[in-house]
Amino acid sequence: MGAEPLEIHLDDQDISRSLRQDVRLGLTATEKWLPPKWFYDSRGSELFDEITRLPEYYPTRAERAVLAEQAVQIAELTGAKTLIELGSGSSEKTRLLLDAFTQRGGLGTFVPLDVSVSALAGSAAALTADYPGLRVRGIVGDFTRHLDHLPTGGRRLVVFLGGTIGNLLPVERAEFVAAMRAALEPGDWLLVGTDLVKDPAVIVPAYDDAAGVTAEFNRNVLRVLNRELDADFDPAAFAHVALWNPEQEWIEMRLRAERSMRVRVLDLDVHFAAGEDLRTEVSAKFRPEGIAGELAAVGFRTERFWTDPDGLFGVTLARAE
Repeated sequence: MGAEPLEIHLDDQDISRSLRQDVRLGLTATEKWLPPKWFYDSRGSELFDEITRLPEYYPTRAERAVLAEQAVQIAELTGAKTLIELGSGSSEKTRLLLDAFTQRGGLGTFVPLDVSVSALAGSAAALTADYPGLRVRGIVGDFTRHLDHLPTGGRRLVVFLGGTIGNLLPVERAEFVAAMRAALEPGDWLLVGTDLVKDPAVIVPAYDDAAGVTAEFNRNVLRVLNRELDADFDPAAFAHVALWNPEQEWIEMRLRAERSMRVRVLDLDVHFAAGEDLRTEVSAKFRPEGIAGELAAVGFRTERFWTDPDGLFGVTLARAE
């Protein structure tokens, strides 16, 4: 057993092409935007890891509490032979599931999927050392584009943790869950983590911490554009803003221009008025009936829904019908 060579469906050229397309679309829109995936270069990943340990940032702790409490039940209910993790990163929380499946027996393969070759190689090596009887098959890919490359056969459990599903806009989210269902067979399982609707006084500080780590994380996307596209953003000229949108029930992270400026990026001459916002992330919050309904619409039946003791974060276990 052990880690196999990474299966690569996304290379540097793909990533560069995608970045250029997103920047061109987002910065020429009437209301400027960038997708949040471009936060995560090595520095951005370090900053986000720091965010997860901040006192204001409850989602990671709350989701971990659910998994610690329910991992054994998840293993027993699903009886999965293959565990697949989308957007795996270090697979830290997934180890709670791997421990439960290892104790139960029967799990043969773990398939982490992530866009980062280095992160995937590092986590695969660590998992192979810690779970010597487990086959680790890493896939370098984008979970919005490469679900058709997931391994087939056997009973599968796909996990999508961290509330990442909330970063997709509603149309994108509907397309994603439909593609997820299409990639699975009847009887396969999906485990998805969702941050829950609650008092904005709890939500907003998680995206606007007192130490300013999230602000630095937000501005990091501009540094990525400067480095990768030879842009000339001045990150210090943008203020970090986190807003609760009560109609959409999501948090928006924005970068607000503190002065009028022009920025050169690609072949674009992009004007920012003083006070103009660049939206960098949407993070939707869910109600239990809402996520169950979205999953049911594409052919998943919710079997269990759990929350942490404070009711901050939800984990849904659904089965493909």
